[in-house]
Amino acid sequence: MPTDLAALVGSRICHDLISPIGAIGNGVELLALTDGGAGAEMDLISESVQNANARIRFFRMAFGAAGADQIVGPSEVQSILAAVAQGGRFIYDWQIAEDQPRRDVRCAFLMLQCFETAMPMGGNVHIDLSGGTWTLRAQGQRMKIDAALWDSLTNRHHQVDHKAAQVQFALLPDVLAEAGRALRLDLHEDRIVARF
Repeated sequence: MPTDLAALVGSRICHDLISPIGAIGNGVELLALTDGGAGAEMDLISESVQNANARIRFFRMAFGAAGADQIVGPSEVQSILAAVAQGGRFIYDWQIAEDQPRRDVRCAFLMLQCFETAMPMGGNVHIDLSGGTWTLRAQGQRMKIDAALWDSLTNRHHQVDHKAAQVQFALLPDVLAEAGRALRLDLHEDRIVARF
């Protein structure tokens, strides 16, 4: 199997950024302690560091390399989703209580990014697993579904020129194939249901 350079690059970037962002967060905490209190500026910096840390953890799961034997626990996934959702537009309901193959979790995280693209106003996302089938349900107001993008997920012959903000659509079909999964989609005006 050829090396997935995109996933390795994603892993490397996330790995190299997580430590300095953590150090900035620690520095902000120390400043708050020695300064006697945190002002609005310190709160903004602290919130920005937490947000950046959460996004990098999410990106590491979605875009990083995932070996066939790697497993992810539910507490790690729930921690990442809770951090990303904090103060954001999305509420994530992860209903999977068992450890899962990282390749499957990677598929789910890329699908969550696809949902984000279609839901500019945010919304609720429910993720569960039953009988070996993952089901992700997204519901929100003013859904913005680009038919060509979504069709490219299930129709390999449908070519789309992806923008940087749409890279998840370009990656997901290959990641699903690597995990041995086939995607089924139900697209509606106010909701999307994805199964694999």
